[in-house]
Amino acid sequence: MCLIVFAWQLVRGTPLVAVGNRDEFYDRPAEPAGWWKESPDILAGRDLRSGGTWLGVTRAGRFAAVTNVRNPALLKPGGPTRGALVSEFLAGTTAARTYIEQLRETAQEFSGFNLLVCDGDELIWYSNAAADDPRNGQPLAPGFYGLSNAFLDTPWPKVVRTKAQFASLLCQDAPDEAYFDMLSDTMRASDCRLPKTGVSIEMERMLSAVCIESPDYGTRVSTVVRMQTGAAPVLHEVLVR
Repeated sequence: MCLIVFAWQLVRGTPLVAVGNRDEFYDRPAEPAGWWKESPDILAGRDLRSGGTWLGVTRAGRFAAVTNVRNPALLKPGGPTRGALVSEFLAGTTAARTYIEQLRETAQEFSGFNLLVCDGDELIWYSNAAADDPRNGQPLAPGFYGLSNAFLDTPWPKVVRTKAQFASLLCQDAPDEAYFDMLSDTMRASDCRLPKTGVSIEMERMLSAVCIESPDYGTRVSTVVRMQTGAAPVLHEVLVR
């Protein structure tokens, strides 16, 4: 995922509601969300180039998602795929807190990432590039959160806008179609509000939209996830391109 906003422990009977967009090169092969044949308890998409996935859930109530950190200095050519972090957590039974503690030992082998893992009891955000944030690697308190290609709640324009709209829709008990409409917003931020992440100004403009459009890179899929108490998770997906 490259944009995900979520509510943790705010909705009775639905501890986690998360919606987001996956942005990727259009020619990178992938499969849409489905139950995995070799791991039938996992519901997720698939990256067919490097393996793993960007977001997924399990019948037992586990959830995980990953975003890249947009910083050229954090790239590790030849390093392991970040999508494996999601699929590894989903396939296991380790508590979220334990999984993150184990991951710390090898985290610097990966290019910069943000990882969300939830075991049903705790939801944890962990980044291998945000050592100074006291929330990093710790269970999150109930609340609304947003994450793109910086760190948790970094106030990029699309994170701020989508997080506010998401909170409003959730309070209205809006249908999934309203969330997908929100995630289809192609408006770009003004230059004065763009972050500086080490890419060109033209790239910053293009990447500032909630739903990214360009000739070869953009939003591929939008997803709505609801993790429910005592029931199977719900994952709805719309293929954008």
